[in-house]
Formats: sequence, C-alpha cells, structure tokens
Amino acid sequence: MRLSVQRLSSLFGRTLREDPADATIASHRLMVRGAFIRPLGAGIFSYLPLGWRTLRRIEQVVREEMDAVGCQELLMPVVHPSTLWERTGRFASLGPELVRFKDRAERNMVLALTHEEIALDLAARLVGSYRQLPVSVYHFQTKFRDEPRPRGGLLRTREFTMKDAYTFDPSPESLDATYRQFVTAYVRAFRRCGIEPLVVESDAGAMGGSDADEFHAMTSAGEDTIVVCTSCDYGANQEVATTQPPEPDDAEPLPMEKVETPGQETITAVAGFLGLPAHRTLKAVFYWTGDQIAFVAIRGDLEVNEAKLRGTLGAPDLRLAADQELTAAGLVPGYASPVGLNQVMVVVDRSVECTSNLVAGANMPGFHLLNVNYPRDFAADHVADIAAVAAGDPCPKCGAALELRTGIEIGNTFKFGAYYSDKLDANFLSEGGSPQPIVMGSYGIGITRLAAAVVELHHDEHGIIWPASVAPYDVHLVQLGQADEVREAAERFAHDLEAAGLTVLVDDRDESAGVKFNDADLLGIPIRCTVSRRTVRADAVEIKLRHQDEREQVASAESVARVVAEHDALLAALSPDAPLG
Repeated sequence: MRLSVQRLSSLFGRTLREDPADATIASHRLMVRGAFIRPLGAGIFSYLPLGWRTLRRIEQVVREEMDAVGCQELLMPVVHPSTLWERTGRFASLGPELVRFKDRAERNMVLALTHEEIALDLAARLVGSYRQLPVSVYHFQTKFRDEPRPRGGLLRTREFTMKDAYTFDPSPESLDATYRQFVTAYVRAFRRCGIEPLVVESDAGAMGGSDADEFHAMTSAGEDTIVVCTSCDYGANQEVATTQPPEPDDAEPLPMEKVETPGQETITAVAGFLGLPAHRTLKAVFYWTGDQIAFVAIRGDLEVNEAKLRGTLGAPDLRLAADQELTAAGLVPGYASPVGLNQVMVVVDRSVECTSNLVAGANMPGFHLLNVNYPRDFAADHVADIAAVAAGDPCPKCGAALELRTGIEIGNTFKFGAYYSDKLDANFLSEGGSPQPIVMGSYGIGITRLAAAVVELHHDEHGIIWPASVAPYDVHLVQLGQADEVREAAERFAHDLEAAGLTVLVDDRDESAGVKFNDADLLGIPIRCTVSRRTVRADAVEIKLRHQDEREQVASAESVARVVAEHDALLAALSPDAPLG
C-alpha cells in the first residue's frame, strides 16, 4: 500500500535533545529542536519541511480572510529600482535597514522591506476612474531588513515572510470603512491561528501617514511595551501612549536663585541634596537630531519617550548627544540649563509647563538654579507631550490606572491617505472628471513572526502544542515496533485517515516508545495516535490529544471517525467570531 503521508524515517531534518546555546525564548528553542528551522546566519533561517508546512498553513488562514474581504492576491518583486523610493523620499530617509545596491549598469536598486511604492505605482497605472475604486491587493513575499541586532529566533530576523496588503479608496471616508474591514479580518485570522490579539494605537514612524494600529500577542517574550487601561478599552504602544496631562500647580512663581550644589550631577543627587522630591526638579536630556543638539526639558520624575520626540522634531535618526558635543555647544554636562540658551533648540515637555518653581542646572559646574519657571525664565522651540507613560498613570480616556504589558507585534495597519499618492502623482478621475489622489491604506502580517508567536503562546515543558489550524500535520501516528502486523495496521490506519481528509505524519522509526513519544510532544501535532502490538490485538487505536494527559483506546472501526471529530472540535474551538476583548 503506497501512502502519500510523510514518514519520520525519511523526513529531511532531525530533532535535537539539547537546546541551542543562543536560544533564550521558547519559540527559538523548540523550533530549532523540533527541526522546524535551522539558522544560516544572524537573523537568517532555513525553513525545514515541518517549518515550511506550518508557514503554508498560516498563510492559508490569512489568505482565506483576505479573500473574504475581496482583497485580490498578486505577487510583486522583492528587488526594486530606487526611482519610486527616491520620489517618496524613503530612499534617503530610511537608514541602513534598507539595503541599497547597484546593478551592473550602475543603477540604484533596493531590497524591499515593504511595498507601498510599488503597489501604489501599479494602482496609478491601472486605476483610472472612481468606478474602479475601492480596490485592494495583497501578496506573500520575502522581505529583507538589515536589522542591527537580530535575536529571538524568528521574532527579529533580517529576512522574513510578510503578507502585506494595500487598499485604494476614493475618499477618506471610504478608507475608514475599508480599514475597519481589514482590522476585523486581521482579528479573525489571528484567532484562527490560536491568538487573541490586543489591538492598540501605534506610531506610523518612518511609514508616514496618519492613523496606525498594531496587533499584539501578549506574552512575556515580547519586545514591545503595551500600555493598557485597567478599566476601559484604551490601549497603545508605549511609543505613542498618553496619559492625562498634569494638573497645573498654580503656585506663585518665586524669584530665581543660584545655589551651590557641589558634585551633584544627577536628579536623584540634586533632589536629595536640596531635600526636594524629584518632581520639583527639571531634567535636561540632550539629543543629536542630525544637524543640531536638542535640549529636552522634562520634569525630573519622568522619562523621555524618544518615539514621541522623533515625531515632534521630525528627526528619525535621533540619538543621545555625546559630552563633547554638549561642551562644543556651550553646555555643562550634569549642570546644563535651558536658562540663557540662545543657539540650542529647546523642547519642553508639558509637565514643565504645568509645574512652578523647578530646580534646574545653572550651566556652571557645582551650581543649580532654584525657582525656574517656563516661560518666564526661558523660551522653547517646541512644547509637546514627550514623556513616557508609566504604570499607574491615569488613563487619558477614563482616568483609571494604566498598566504596562509586553507583547509581540504580529500585525499592523496604516492609514496613509494621500501621503504617498501626492508624492507619486497617483490620481484617479472623480465623478466630476477632476483628478483626485488615491486614498491609500497598508496592512501587514509577519508570517514567520506569527509562527513564533503561536509557539510562545502554545507550548509546555515538553514541546510545542500547535493549534489544529496551523499544525504541520493533523495527526502524528506513532508506530511502536516493526512487526509486520503492527506496520500493516499503521499503514491501513494512515491510509484511512488520509482518505478522510486529514494529513498524517507517521513515526515509523526503529526507536523506543520513549523516544517516539518525546518527539511527538516536541513536534506538537495536535492529535497523537498510537498503533502497537497491544492495540492490534485489541483491534483498537490509542488516541491522545497533545494538550491533554489522558489517553484513550478506541475500537478500530470507530477510530477514524473519532479522530475526525476530535480534529473538527479543535478547529471549532478557534472561533474567529467572538467579541473582541
């Protein structure tokens, strides 16, 4: 009897008993040990047959949800001439994460890390009239981002697979409706993959445009800090999270006074020396914007949110200034003051605007100023909310306490409007016959990162527990022993399962039961069936669900129907239609 099922004895890849030395999180450990992936270089992985099947299953879930909202699948190239990127400004504005090179004709080229320019150029060429809008397209494509610190296995890589979609609408109102459709489709896709996503506000960053949202799998393995309200539905990436503004203290401004503070160069030291709480001090933080120093003034008990500051200044390559740069600008590290500055850009956080009589540096070694007040004593080029939200801060919507959680970003959505269309002259003819910019949205899901996030949320001390929707196989059939009666029973059962529409991985190796069961737990296929001399003599099959400890012997005549029913129940449990929590 010839089977199309995969046998472990011939599987390209082998399981490992020990964790890889550089793996610090569960998904990295288990996907390497389980022969799903193998590293080639820093942030670059090969996907072995088990891993590739898993990615294809995830892709299919996402594909079905994209198709359900009328999004059309295509494929765009990964290597682009730089022309369109130059017209949008991203060829120059993006840093080394965008790989640039020249072809043999000395033309500038890029390796795609996203496809906004190419998708919009296609729309500009193919969409002429309002009658053709709205329309949307998507593809699954390799992306390359020259990540400076790849880590966490598939969580932060340089080469990865993304599903990116692009929508083209005739108006902002139409985009709003399309955007809501895609958010719903994303939630459905993630739930079907076994993840209840948290949808939060995010920073558009280098992508441009206006509104943006992120979808997070909440796990301690995540790299992103998410701010959520303990009472209402407010949620945001910490990069853009806000809190209620500080209440003005309304104290009468006192005369400014210089005091000696020898050796006191930090907020903690100055506050302790003067017997004041940290929130009565003014913290000075200095950044290099690319062409000048920014003096950031913020209340001493707060931290600067660099993402907010980048947005305020429009400086994507912001970095902390070095002491020698401060000295060259006439500032004294540890004692710098905004008072009397006239050739340095000053950015004031709203906390300073609301607080009277602060202690600030005097721009003289060993001295500080008492009773510094904005705007009486110094001017600002920018006043904005640039403070990082902390746990316990009041929610901007309802005032309840905020809390910080960690998550893995598994998807993002952007409303670009006419941001790119204006740059690329991507227009359509309106009903009145006038040219109007195409209104654009962009939507991404990191397929390879999503696979890792699923493992982070679905594993135990023994291995992976794949949700039935994305497991590389539906059934892991363990054949115990090499006797003809056992081998033949296992082959008949595998054939019957396959005829019933299930995919089967057969462990036909000449290994002990312990090795086989351990590997079954490691690989995490949702249903394990065992055929042995004992089950053959009982005319039965042993069935065990990966997420349960119980094993049950089921009569052979009923075994296929039972496995199909168990598989159907596992899929049904991944409901995409529950209200979003």
